[in-house]
Amino acid sequence: MVLFILAFLGGVLTILSPCILPVLPFVFTRAGEPFRRSGLPLLVGMAVTFAGVATLAAVGGGWVVSANQWGRWLALVLVFMFGLTLLVPSLADRLSRPFVALGNKLSSSASASEGSPRSSLLLGVATGLLWAPCAGPILGLILTGAALRGANVQTSLLLLMFAAGSAVALGAALFLGNRVFAALKRSLGAEEWVRRALGAAVVVGAVAIALGLDTGLLARVSTASTTKIEETLFGRLMPQRTLPQSSDDDVLLPGPAMAGNGAMMSGNVAMTGNGAMMAGNAAMTGGAMMSGAHGAAGALPVQAPMPALDGATQWLNSEPLTREGLRGKVVVIDFWTYSCINCIRALPYVEAWYEKYRDQGLVVIGIHAPEFAFEKDVKNVQRAIRDFGLKYPVAVDNDYALWRAFANEYWPAHYFVDAKGNIRHTHFGEGEYDASERVIQQLLAEAGAAVTADLVAPSAEGAAMPSDQLAVLSPETYVGHERAEHFASPGGQVPGVERDYAVPAKPALNEWGLGGKWTVGEQDAVSNAASAKIVFHFQARDLHLVLGPGLDGKPVRFRVRVDGAPPSGDHGSDINADGAGVVEQQRLYQLIRQQGAVRDRTFEIEFLDPGVTAYAFTFG
Repeated sequence: MVLFILAFLGGVLTILSPCILPVLPFVFTRAGEPFRRSGLPLLVGMAVTFAGVATLAAVGGGWVVSANQWGRWLALVLVFMFGLTLLVPSLADRLSRPFVALGNKLSSSASASEGSPRSSLLLGVATGLLWAPCAGPILGLILTGAALRGANVQTSLLLLMFAAGSAVALGAALFLGNRVFAALKRSLGAEEWVRRALGAAVVVGAVAIALGLDTGLLARVSTASTTKIEETLFGRLMPQRTLPQSSDDDVLLPGPAMAGNGAMMSGNVAMTGNGAMMAGNAAMTGGAMMSGAHGAAGALPVQAPMPALDGATQWLNSEPLTREGLRGKVVVIDFWTYSCINCIRALPYVEAWYEKYRDQGLVVIGIHAPEFAFEKDVKNVQRAIRDFGLKYPVAVDNDYALWRAFANEYWPAHYFVDAKGNIRHTHFGEGEYDASERVIQQLLAEAGAAVTADLVAPSAEGAAMPSDQLAVLSPETYVGHERAEHFASPGGQVPGVERDYAVPAKPALNEWGLGGKWTVGEQDAVSNAASAKIVFHFQARDLHLVLGPGLDGKPVRFRVRVDGAPPSGDHGSDINADGAGVVEQQRLYQLIRQQGAVRDRTFEIEFLDPGVTAYAFTFG
């Protein structure tokens, strides 16, 4: 029930966000008309359409995205026509016959004293197709739950509650608009001019959405932000995530995404897309409180039975393992994905635990749950396992069956299971490796193994080196429009179409931009010509960028500059001192490692060949 209340309040808060601005003119066209016959059908149509499309988009495949794009363009045509008929009512009679019926249906309520519920509902459906609310923590949590848990009644009801909250807020705005409209009619006799102004606003709004300005310019010029308010609601309404004892041996009870404190999601957005990596070295532990890095683990109460390991699409480095077959063994479960920098920095410790304790009864299982589509390619996962030198079993969780069974929400996430099959401790994110190893030692001792108190000290190089967290002032940043933030190229991102972008002249700290011909998708951006660029003003010791070659698999050469010059001694492990490198695989590339005092720098990468795909920046 609390989650439904949170979803409704998140919807109400959209009235404060910039993403509501493009649809406000469509709603205000119903000002001055009876609410039950005009405003209410519009808001109902908008809410139901948004909830339905969002549910399909979260759980469906590419066909849903394509169908939605066609629906958006049809909706743009409808509302553009509606705006024109408000501006020039006589135009409706001169429209070509295929559109006359739709145009008359849409414009009839504008010319009549009382609106038609059917035409208002149709306009609401069109508005629902066009509306793209800002994905704050609450909506991000709902959408990720839909993506990972699949289609279900709860997902649809949560999205409907979010849309209902937005409709209530818009209804309140429409109520105020009715009063203003009535006052104008009484005092100025300005009904005709108001109608035309609304028509002009509708036309401008439709054009802005068609050109992508609603996700670019409006998001930058607006100072309204609901993120902090939503995080406050999380803190008050949602308890800190725990793993309660479940009566169901197969599924852990789901907990809410953690927001704030030690486990902030990157960009302060909880669970966007297919989940989100934890920022920097942030970590949270569940179960025992540790008495210190050099002390023993404290009490480790049973949190829940370990779920069954059914549902993995494939097992690597091992035959399929089962929960029943692991009884008598201490088990460490590591949820990871191979382009996640936080996971990469944790892997040396996980592998070291496996090597040290495997002969004393420890089983380590890596569960590879992909974030990006290319991480579902098993060949890519196999190559990553070889590159990282992992020898323990890895379950490929492309369908997120194990992710859902554990009610997991983070990369990396570690679950510590005793010899009786009970989860006794959890840890989310990087860090606290000594404390985690003390848990392993205690669980092995309970199982009768003789363990020494010394701790592993793996050596790590390249991207696997621990982050210089105190120097990191730049957040994980996604390139695709679905989660992009701080994009500073003039005109903003235009999703789904090729555009010739210009790099920002003087980007502020953490601003970035594209240069040259790119097509920006939901998760990535693809360069369409040679000499395409990405610029980022960052502050951190390390800069990483997840990249992939073109669809044809041909390598893409690139050149890196820092403050306009070759990186020299500040080059990362995937380029040389001159800044030259090649994209040959879909993976994370370490491009910058500052050797001296860490300061803010302007990073530029130029791709000398077309076809590269860019996904996300991470820092360390």
